[in-house]
Amino acid sequence: MPRFPAAYVEPFDLDVTLRDAALDERNRPTRRMIANAAIGMHIEDAYYSVRELREAVSWIHEGEMGGKRKLLSILGNRLCDDFQRCIYFCLAGRGVVEMLDDLMWLEDLLAARGRVAGDIHRRKIRSRPLAAPYVADEPDGPIVDVNDDFRQGRSWWADPGLLA
Repeated sequence: MPRFPAAYVEPFDLDVTLRDAALDERNRPTRRMIANAAIGMHIEDAYYSVRELREAVSWIHEGEMGGKRKLLSILGNRLCDDFQRCIYFCLAGRGVVEMLDDLMWLEDLLAARGRVAGDIHRRKIRSRPLAAPYVADEPDGPIVDVNDDFRQGRSWWADPGLLA
């Protein structure tokens, strides 16, 4: 990889790809929303939170035992910030296939962001501080009810993107 003078890359903005994705009109609105929601999130926290959410939605979609319980443990967690709930509710009701597609897209962006963060750390390149998007480390408002016998509505079965 070419070496550039530090003045060209320091401090490196680890959120640049998220900012670009959030502004790219070729991305569907849900992708722009979730890219915006991830800006400023801690590198590992963002990736693992989205991965965990994607896995839970996948398990429900695939009929795996414990999928609903896993999703409810994420949405009803009183000890975490609101990031996963924010991502989920940006996508809820849009159709499960589109939801999974968007979650995988964001997971890929966040994985690449993590690889870049590791690379610039190894090269001793400074990065811009991440501006924490949340003012509190706990949920702010009501939490999802944790009854894992919830009814799955049309968005889990009749994906609009598949009906065309």
